[in-house]
Amino acid sequence: MNTGLLFTVILVLAGIASLQFYRGRKLNLMLMEHYIKVIKGIVKPEDENYVWLGGYIGFRADYKVNRENIKKFEFTLTLLPRQSLLYFPISIVTSRHDKLYVVIRPFNNIKREAHLIQKGYYRLRPDIENEDFLQKEDVEIAGKTYEALFEKRRDVEKLKSLIEGMPEPHNIKHVALTPKTNVFYVQMKPEPDTIEENVKKLVEFTNGEIKESPFSS
Repeated sequence: MNTGLLFTVILVLAGIASLQFYRGRKLNLMLMEHYIKVIKGIVKPEDENYVWLGGYIGFRADYKVNRENIKKFEFTLTLLPRQSLLYFPISIVTSRHDKLYVVIRPFNNIKREAHLIQKGYYRLRPDIENEDFLQKEDVEIAGKTYEALFEKRRDVEKLKSLIEGMPEPHNIKHVALTPKTNVFYVQMKPEPDTIEENVKKLVEFTNGEIKESPFSS
């Protein structure tokens, strides 16, 4: 390849990379703004704090709610690096999609542990404390198989009903009730069109099932 052609190729690639950066950055910023607006509108925190994760890949939010059965509502949003021409295709293979991690801290004490984990989702299975003492079985939910870990089957049934009631159940990757940290945890693939209904159902579950059901006190 002669010098002139090489220089032209470099200029073209630089132009494409620059275009990808500005378009990808704009899209990620729009997604972050959208998710904050929707979630904040539903949760209505009395105080809020955000931690930027660097670049344009997301943030961590800490909402102090202190209303009904929700003490705190925390969530972390990580986005695919759409601004990077080179890393974006790799991230689709490694990360697969945007991710939203929700941690709800209720006033009620959660008494028993329960998990529903979409099978095949984790490359490295999460470490679950006291897993050896939990019952295990596979559960079918909306065409996907989930591994259920639980002390009482009725707790898993409650979590199963929650997932089935979501607009896109397959986007829910892991839900858990953990008594040691007293949190209700959800990991999902967020989508702009369904985030509002998803968060509403998580809030309703916390204010309803977690407050009133036998797995809390």
